[in-house]
Amino acid sequence: MKFACFFSFLLIFAFAAPAQATLPGLTNGSDQEAQTGELDTEIAQEVDAGNDDRIAERIEGIFAELPDFAGVNVSANEGVVTLGGALSDADAIARAENIAARVSGVVTVQNEIERDLSVEQNLSVLGELSGLTDSLITALPLFLVACAVALAFGFAGVLLSRATFIWDRIAPNPFLAELIGSAVKFVFILGGLVIGLDMIGAGALLGAVLGGAGVIGIALGFAMRDTIENYVASLMLSLRQPFRPNDHVLIDDLEGRVIRLTSRATILMTLEGNHLRVPNSQVFKAVILNFTRNPQRRFEFELGIDADDNPRAAMKLGRDTLDDLAFVLGDPEPTARVTQVGDSNIVIRFLGWVDQREADWNKSRSFAIAAVKDALEGGGFALPEPIYRLRFDGRTDPLPIGRSAKVAESAPEPASSTRSTASDDMEDVRPDSQISAMVENERRSDPEQSKDMLDTKRPIE
Repeated sequence: MKFACFFSFLLIFAFAAPAQATLPGLTNGSDQEAQTGELDTEIAQEVDAGNDDRIAERIEGIFAELPDFAGVNVSANEGVVTLGGALSDADAIARAENIAARVSGVVTVQNEIERDLSVEQNLSVLGELSGLTDSLITALPLFLVACAVALAFGFAGVLLSRATFIWDRIAPNPFLAELIGSAVKFVFILGGLVIGLDMIGAGALLGAVLGGAGVIGIALGFAMRDTIENYVASLMLSLRQPFRPNDHVLIDDLEGRVIRLTSRATILMTLEGNHLRVPNSQVFKAVILNFTRNPQRRFEFELGIDADDNPRAAMKLGRDTLDDLAFVLGDPEPTARVTQVGDSNIVIRFLGWVDQREADWNKSRSFAIAAVKDALEGGGFALPEPIYRLRFDGRTDPLPIGRSAKVAESAPEPASSTRSTASDDMEDVRPDSQISAMVENERRSDPEQSKDMLDTKRPIE
């Protein structure tokens, strides 16, 4: 069955092949004529006497005006134009055929022009190069003037960008001043290029260059998204001024004192004395807790008393004790709250306020805990420990209760501990100045201090 189908296909192809033969009267130019649509044009049955001569003269006259076709021979017979001769350029050969085919009365074109591969004819490119050189020499003065104009504009832009005293007056910080200077320089350089290219008539080239630069800029924008985000965050932070130098801040989970704000990062000194650089993009999006902004800061702690004790009396005693401490502020006054009632104790939370300019928060809280604990124990309040209930198996021997009681009675009493009051070391609550002094020394000795974007003269956000 497959062989029969294949044989039928061969028979059909054999009978259809003669229909694709070349039409009578057409030579090797029939394929091009079919592509150009010349076979669709009706050919006149009768031709006027002398029409072939007129066609040949017309084509020769056209070729005579074109120096590249000086070596082309033209003949016409029954509307069929035959082109002969030799040309050195393949494009010129095709062009000659196209011109001849467009003349009225031409039925088809027999292109017999040969490619001239002689060295003498193909060295004409040197003549074209010579003409191009002459054109460049003629246009050289205009090109030099255009270059001089572009350089003048660029030089003026560079000078203006370096006039920092102007931009420092306009911008609120050095970072913005540098940014404005760079923008002015870019505008002047671009303006010089536009004027120079327009003078030499290359405006289209400028459009292409700017279009390509735009596409490249978009691609670089996606590739350097993090860098651009950090740059924009630096600009916004310089305008917002969220903190001051030497402020004690908590940026998300990063704590330290601010050394400076640069164009790329916020530099902190941790409480351990280490340098910490936080990218500005992270700082801009972070939750910032500024401990220095408000000098008054509250501390709190919890102490437990026995469940049988009076919580109101313990609260009053603890408040009075905090109020008697010199470093605890009277306004706002200290307070106490019951937060939890457990199985064996009552948990009381004590709260007090300190001025961080005069007292260190950690030291004050530590001394306050010690003072309130001593006061509660001195007032007869027990600070119970956790109580655990033990259950024993009935098969075990009973505990010798009587013997343990005698041992307990004969045990020596523990030596009474010497209780110290917090007022003995009041001078120790002064604020720690070690980290603050290190930050100030760092700011004074660092040569990049001029690049700091924190401005103490501007209001803080």
